Amino acid sequence: MIKTILTTGVALALCSGAAQAADKKLVISVYGFSQDAFKEIVYTPFEAMCGCDLVVETGNSVERLAKLEARKDDPEIDMAVMSTHDALAASRKGITQSIDTSKLTNYDKLYEIAKDPLGDHLGIGYTFYATSIVYRSDKVSIDSWQDLFKPELKGRVAFPNVTTNQGPPSLYMLGKAMGNDAADLAAPIGEIASHKDDIVTFYVRSSQVAQLMQQEEILAAPVGRFAWGAYTKMDMPIKWATPKEGQTGGMNVMIMTKGAKNEDLAYQFMDFWLSTDIQTKLAEALVDSPANAEVKVDAKIAANLTYGEDTVKSLNLLPPAVILDNREKWLEEWNAQVAQ
Repeated sequence: MIKTILTTGVALALCSGAAQAADKKLVISVYGFSQDAFKEIVYTPFEAMCGCDLVVETGNSVERLAKLEARKDDPEIDMAVMSTHDALAASRKGITQSIDTSKLTNYDKLYEIAKDPLGDHLGIGYTFYATSIVYRSDKVSIDSWQDLFKPELKGRVAFPNVTTNQGPPSLYMLGKAMGNDAADLAAPIGEIASHKDDIVTFYVRSSQVAQLMQQEEILAAPVGRFAWGAYTKMDMPIKWATPKEGQTGGMNVMIMTKGAKNEDLAYQFMDFWLSTDIQTKLAEALVDSPANAEVKVDAKIAANLTYGEDTVKSLNLLPPAVILDNREKWLEEWNAQVAQ
């Protein structure tokens, strides 16, 4: 009888342990792109490692930020990834908390620009990308951001809308080329306005540009490096410009929601994602450029990424506070001069 009771007790304990493992759940909010690759490289291996369930919510930045704000007093989501300026907006709305970097064993492996891009460790960079000009090298040469307005490119250029993540940085670099890099972007917006009838479209999705290039409707456009893979598959001579004023770009960061219900799991997941192994696999799959400085990839893969210390240091990144504090004024001026 005693043996039976003990056996039953052990069985109950095992069942209880299994139930507790099943109850371990981490909810994350991410961009919707490359989710098959993320599932294979990041999500499934992490679930196997932690013995937990990973719930992944996807969407664009506006939708995801709105959901985080709506539930900030009782958060459903434990951690999220977004652009630096959206992460700063979330912080200003009281949605996020500082990240305890002592809980991230891979933190010291990151490039310096990724360690604390928002201040107070409100976000940790996990990937960044360059923004430059892709162009048909058999038709035109690009040595400056102002070359977008060469006579031979009249009616053959696409430019990002000011509402996109590529828009303000591209305008900023155009301003630098004009000798005016003021945060109000008044000079480059005025320049775009003066050439607006020569621009095929002010795009809102990177896929639009690739399609227009494939159809030979455009010969040049500023794009993010994350979209470069589509151009390498085209049967035409397309190059990535290295303008004399430099390249711009953006960074995506991890954030922790204030009051996260599964904070310990969130730290484990962040650290897993930042590890040299995972960042290398994501780079090799051409999903993300690595923020982990220990990542090594061959030259062919590196050519399709924002990769290496020299490249990272050369990026002219708009500070997130500048974007956040000026974007309403930028939109107002854009609508008045360009979109009218």
